[in-house]
Amino acid sequence: MHIVIDARMVNASGIGVYLKNILHGIANLGKVTLLGNPAELSEFRDYGVIPFLEPIYSIKEQVKLRKLIPDCDIFWSPHYNIPLLPIKAKRRFVTIHDVYHLAYYNQLSMAQRIYAKIVINGAVRLSKQVITVSKFSKDEIIKHTGCNASKISVIYNGVKDTPSVNITFNELANHYHLPQKYLLFVGNVKPHKNLKTLLQAYLLLSEELRSEYKIVIVGKKDGFITGDPELFNWIDQNPGLSDRLIFTGFVADEHMDAIYKYASLFVFPSVYEGFGLPPLEAMLNQCPVAVSNAACMPEICGEAALYFDPMKPEDVSEKIQSGLTDSSLRQTLIEKGNKHTALFTWQESIKQHLQMFAHI
Repeated sequence: MHIVIDARMVNASGIGVYLKNILHGIANLGKVTLLGNPAELSEFRDYGVIPFLEPIYSIKEQVKLRKLIPDCDIFWSPHYNIPLLPIKAKRRFVTIHDVYHLAYYNQLSMAQRIYAKIVINGAVRLSKQVITVSKFSKDEIIKHTGCNASKISVIYNGVKDTPSVNITFNELANHYHLPQKYLLFVGNVKPHKNLKTLLQAYLLLSEELRSEYKIVIVGKKDGFITGDPELFNWIDQNPGLSDRLIFTGFVADEHMDAIYKYASLFVFPSVYEGFGLPPLEAMLNQCPVAVSNAACMPEICGEAALYFDPMKPEDVSEKIQSGLTDSSLRQTLIEKGNKHTALFTWQESIKQHLQMFAHI
């Protein structure tokens, strides 16, 4: 069997983690050809690589995909930006992680609305099977595209087997300017990530707790400002925040486990997620987790997280306080989290992908 895969997003934050892990196990299927930047795909040098540097969501990508994709049994798009034109593949598969762009349709520009509508619906229509990462996302795909449920397969993402922490706290703190104690937020500032509610909740904490714990946000501040300038205007108007927010800048993959491990509490206020890998990564590193009770989070986090209403800063604040001060609760969350992550393995995810590609 010959499978061709669009691997341009191999270094993207969320989809890249998913894609890399599946690529490491897909060789068992037969001949594999990747489309993407050869320099970024050097760890997959045993596969064939066809240079493909056009940006996603572009007209150039659509024109070139048709020309570049060779005769093959399967073409797999790990994101919904599929080729809309005819291609030389016997079967197509697509992974749609979520349909945020349809669920939050009114928050997009007109061009984004048109693109999302055409391409996501095209991905559903043209693919032999749609892969998604949670039952929540399956229901959302059905709701927003009318796709038949039998055409959608839920395959959960995995978490690595064991964390890799090979740096001391002092070394990590010096490198990323971390405070001694911190709440951790990992994500971007798209509206559904709901960072503002977390910050509002933080301001409701006692002065004693705010003096003891700062908030660490993984990512570059300029990138966040570009994403939501209004949020940063609001932050500037709240002096109780500006000197208590730490932006790490770029964090190397090998340091993320340590960032989680040394955090006092991981807080995930998102109101819309297809899967939500960061809470599981925090659990893997024995960091207690407080998450939104919205979208897929109860499905993915089970009984191993402390839940709050993401639309109520008072509830978020109350749960943060409990997560920081109740030592018995903290220990319970850590123990449950440790066991819970064993339910999500990349080995099982790879196995289910291979079975589907081989038999449908």
